[in-house]
Amino acid sequence: MASAAEQLAANISLASFSKATELKKRLWFTLGALVLFRLLSFVPIPGIDPRALASLFQTQQGGVIDFFNTFSGGSLERMSIIALGVMPYITASIVVQLGGSLYEPWKQLKKEGEVGRKRLNQYTRYLTVLLTTVQGYFIAVGLEGLGASQGIGAVVEPGLLFRVAATVSLVGGTLFLMWVGEQITSRGIGNGVSLIIMAGIVASLPRTLAQLFEGGRSGTMDPLLVFGIVIAVIVLVLFICFMERAQRRVLIQYPKRQTARGMMQQERSHLPLKINTAGVIPPIFASSLLLMPLTVLQFAGGGATDTDSAGNDLLITISTYLQHGAPLYLALYAGGIAFFCFFYTAVQFNSEETSENLKRHGGFIPGIRPGKATEQYFDYLLNRITVIGAAYLVTICLIPEIALSQAGVAFYLGGTSLLIVVNVTMDTVSQIQSHLIAHQYGDLIKKAKLKGGRRR
Repeated sequence: MASAAEQLAANISLASFSKATELKKRLWFTLGALVLFRLLSFVPIPGIDPRALASLFQTQQGGVIDFFNTFSGGSLERMSIIALGVMPYITASIVVQLGGSLYEPWKQLKKEGEVGRKRLNQYTRYLTVLLTTVQGYFIAVGLEGLGASQGIGAVVEPGLLFRVAATVSLVGGTLFLMWVGEQITSRGIGNGVSLIIMAGIVASLPRTLAQLFEGGRSGTMDPLLVFGIVIAVIVLVLFICFMERAQRRVLIQYPKRQTARGMMQQERSHLPLKINTAGVIPPIFASSLLLMPLTVLQFAGGGATDTDSAGNDLLITISTYLQHGAPLYLALYAGGIAFFCFFYTAVQFNSEETSENLKRHGGFIPGIRPGKATEQYFDYLLNRITVIGAAYLVTICLIPEIALSQAGVAFYLGGTSLLIVVNVTMDTVSQIQSHLIAHQYGDLIKKAKLKGGRRR
């Protein structure tokens, strides 16, 4: 039997959407913020020759730069002020979250509620500035080195002034994106940082699909292979939707209570545990830890000169072994996804707190003692569920990329990109639906009050 919320969700129509003024304001704000993000991706850092940069980027195509360029929506190719995107902010969030679980003073901050959360967010911003400064400086140096080694003057006037200007521009762009993401989360719809990443991927989708179909039309790619890729993408989207909605329902039983008619009634409910509790966070975290250092390595290694050939040879070797699609890169990526699955699930679901809340309200799991035994049961269930969720994420992110690389297809919107786009879209639609349901509840309460007033 459908619940009241499910019945309201089934009755949602365009008429109810048109009446939800607060929701429309949030949607317009989110759309405006994403349009601003796309406009900023066309603003280059000062001191860059756009034509020479395009020629330089052609010589560096393939591997991690193309993959990261897909994630940034082409910002890296144009070397815009937001070329680093939100990846430094995500990396800083990873470090702070790990510190909140391992470092005792930060553990105490997490227990202080809103005040502690604000303090940890401030630490995340400081670390973002530090990481962006380091990465921006190395990218500026790498641009100068790449231009000198390839004989392409991508930098108009190389030197200290260009490095400072480029670093400051990249830091400012990343911090502005961080602020925009936070504003989308608080004043818009959906998770701001995830939406920015999704917008960058979707912006690269038309060009990628055009290249794919053009390859099939011109004969450079087997038409059957193009058709197989399209079918595989559709199957992956359906599989992702199924797995993201899959859940393990834990039966919760409450003591018998006396009803208004004097009968004893036993209440039952379900505690849903998602198979993929961590959502899209593990692939984003794992890719952010790998993509940015590898991008810096490729820029630095590309500018090899005779004077420092030994050091640059080492950078080139490391970049070769860790390039996108290499076995070592895939192994590290899979390990990072699995680790962040377990880590983020433990952060999201506190089994001790959940068991205590059930005990406080008289709820229990049939056959399980309240208290410590319930906590251990939740841990047991979460471990089994997270193993399935981690295997699902690793399969979705790696198998398509391995298959495409074996087929020799440079299709960079693989499993990871599809997972992010589908997951973020489902989360955003779910939030829109929640706002519409809340709006309908508000209308029902107003009508009930009006009827009550008329009767009086």
